[in-house]
Amino acid sequence: MTRLAANLTMLFNEVDFLDRFGHAARAGFRGVEFLFPYAYRAEDIADRLDSWRLRLVLHNLPAGDWAGGERGIACLAGREAEFQDGVGKAIDYAKALGVKQLNCLAGIVPQGVALDAARATLVANLKFAAGALQREGIDLLIEPINTFDIPGFFLHGTRQALDIIDETGADNLFLQYDIYHMQRMEGELAATIKANLARIRHIQLADNPGRFEPGTGEINYRYLLGMLDEIGYAGWVGCEYKPQAGTAEGLGWIAAHGL
Repeated sequence: MTRLAANLTMLFNEVDFLDRFGHAARAGFRGVEFLFPYAYRAEDIADRLDSWRLRLVLHNLPAGDWAGGERGIACLAGREAEFQDGVGKAIDYAKALGVKQLNCLAGIVPQGVALDAARATLVANLKFAAGALQREGIDLLIEPINTFDIPGFFLHGTRQALDIIDETGADNLFLQYDIYHMQRMEGELAATIKANLARIRHIQLADNPGRFEPGTGEINYRYLLGMLDEIGYAGWVGCEYKPQAGTAEGLGWIAAHGL
């Protein structure tokens, strides 16, 4: 049975972040995810998780100056010490919150930096992060993101991500597959998921165009979500979409898709 996790960065954002946990639970979600926990005390987030009997299934490593437009620093040479400090901070939060997988955003390649150099920096940073996380029993994920929404983002394709995972050689490094991003970049959603099921640890969804809830665009989510059950996908599916007319008003897609 498909397990849906509410992405609290994008859903229920009509209310304060710490209040979103209760809204997610009352809406029927048993799992949640979000981009970053670092603006809040781990104890406060843990209290919300415990109070509402929710599981936090994912958050990201620190990703640089998000407000300033950075979308990860893992491929940025000269930021290795900052990256390593971020890994330690993410582990502290993950242990406090019971999180067993963390996502690493690769980042935007700076102008004038060769792609081979950015790749080498990314691989070295992933080796460090995977080793640190493995000692704590935590998996590391990397996520290809479409370059229409984030121009210049280094990691933007499934095959590219899998090749980097192979080059890194870490047993606890896996793919986070975002259906929306990969529809925009490459299509072949069902075939790609089936072919790489053993290497996918987390899936996220949104429809296209617009990145709205399923049922608003071109992606056949009734088929895809049913397929995930058929092929034995055991992970969570994160609902990382922009509600068209408010989160609660848009949740009807879940029952409409047989979930």
